[in-house]
Amino acid sequence: MGVAADVTDALRQSESVRRRIAWRCAQELTAGVVNLGIGIPAYVADYLPPTGVTLHSENGVLGVGPAPDAAQIDPDLVNATKLPITVLPHASFFDSALSFAIMRGGHLDATVVGALQVAENGDLASWAIPGGDVLGVGGAMDLVVGARRVIAAMTHTTPQGSAKLVARCAYPLTAPQCVDTVVTEHAVFRIVKGRMTLVERQASTSLEALYEMTDATFDVHPQCAVAVFPF
Repeated sequence: MGVAADVTDALRQSESVRRRIAWRCAQELTAGVVNLGIGIPAYVADYLPPTGVTLHSENGVLGVGPAPDAAQIDPDLVNATKLPITVLPHASFFDSALSFAIMRGGHLDATVVGALQVAENGDLASWAIPGGDVLGVGGAMDLVVGARRVIAAMTHTTPQGSAKLVARCAYPLTAPQCVDTVVTEHAVFRIVKGRMTLVERQASTSLEALYEMTDATFDVHPQCAVAVFPF
């Protein structure tokens, strides 16, 4: 019973961390057409304002709403990760050719993507761990090259405690120098002209702790904010 309780508590904490990261990513989005990737980014839809942002899903939906309640689930309405979605009154549906034309043609104002590693110069690795199962890069490479802004939503370290913000990615790249902003449960970084800058840290995380858990070299903005998650 004790082990089961510990596992349940760990899962709750993991879910809470993922949702906090998603909430913070939502604060970066105020207007425009935005694609949400697999994993943590999928939660961002639950924290967006009711107007201003139009969500695009890779499988051919424009106008995605927040996740449905159990009673609202429609098996025919799913996102690219096959999770149930709602659609807003102005939503439209189209084939994959048009969806990828939106992604590749520079029509996305932003995309929020998950990440395995982000390098200090903005390189992104998000699709394969050497020696592990490889399912393919999918549409991630199209998203991060085609979108005007790329926000990486990720835990700061691996479950084993290894840094995910690194000097150079050790995993296969999704795209080079494509990340503009990194949001973790501890901090927010901007990457401009190949340099990573800390612009916000959580009050519960000291600057010394960030240096310790981050392998990437980063500058500290002179007006670096100190924030607290609302939940």
